[in-house]
Amino acid sequence: MSRAVFLDRDGVINRALVRDGKPLAPRSLDEFELMPGVAPALVALKEAGYRLIVVTNQPDVATGKTDRETVEAMHARLLSELPIDDVYACYHTDEHACSCRKPRPGMLLDAAKKWGIDLSESLLVGDRWRDIEAGRAAGCRTLLVESDYRERRAEADHAVASLAEASQLICFETSSIQREAAAR
Repeated sequence: MSRAVFLDRDGVINRALVRDGKPLAPRSLDEFELMPGVAPALVALKEAGYRLIVVTNQPDVATGKTDRETVEAMHARLLSELPIDDVYACYHTDEHACSCRKPRPGMLLDAAKKWGIDLSESLLVGDRWRDIEAGRAAGCRTLLVESDYRERRAEADHAVASLAEASQLICFETSSIQREAAAR
């Protein structure tokens, strides 16, 4: 079985638009801006042996604020420019009560089945409580990219300032475990 780093999209990989303390997804390709340090952070994680899977809630499609084609164009850009293995998107709102909308773990469970991922050896990096709860529900360790959103705070295994910092921490822990195993 392989291991993965599950990545939230908005606020982790690309800039979230923050209005009145609430993070919002970009609604156009012009607003879709990668965060600094994302590409090298993902390359390092890939080189450390992780599958990279984006898991993102995109309820603006269901509410009509963004069309699905635009969101899928954003995902195509991620897949073409970054070493990402797959993208899972939930286009529902909470009212749909689907299994894929975070904080439910459906997207992670689906990816684990498709890619043969050991969830207990995997991690989730997110910037909101929904991400962290989905990671925990799936059995992953969690890293919270800290923000100043005005919403409930998540209790993750680690708190970091960025995906770049999360990548450094994950790669350091991975190399430490590998050194210990080799010493035995």
